[in-house]
Amino acid sequence: MSESINTLDELLNDPMIQLVMERDRVRPAELRMLLEKARDRAADDSRIDQPMVPPAHVVARNCLAQWLYR
Repeated sequence: MSESINTLDELLNDPMIQLVMERDRVRPAELRMLLEKARDRAADDSRIDQPMVPPAHVVARNCLAQWLYR
């Protein structure tokens, strides 16, 4: 992946990203919808002091609890 990727479409069209997404069974449309929801929620959120994405250890713990993390 090069540093010149500027858009989500460019990222999703990157062959390496496509291979990783295929391996992880991630569908581009679902990822796009998730990112759009996060963007919209961030635009609507008036609480600037709260991070939009939780720390990695919180994500991993939640994924493990839902059997999404191996």
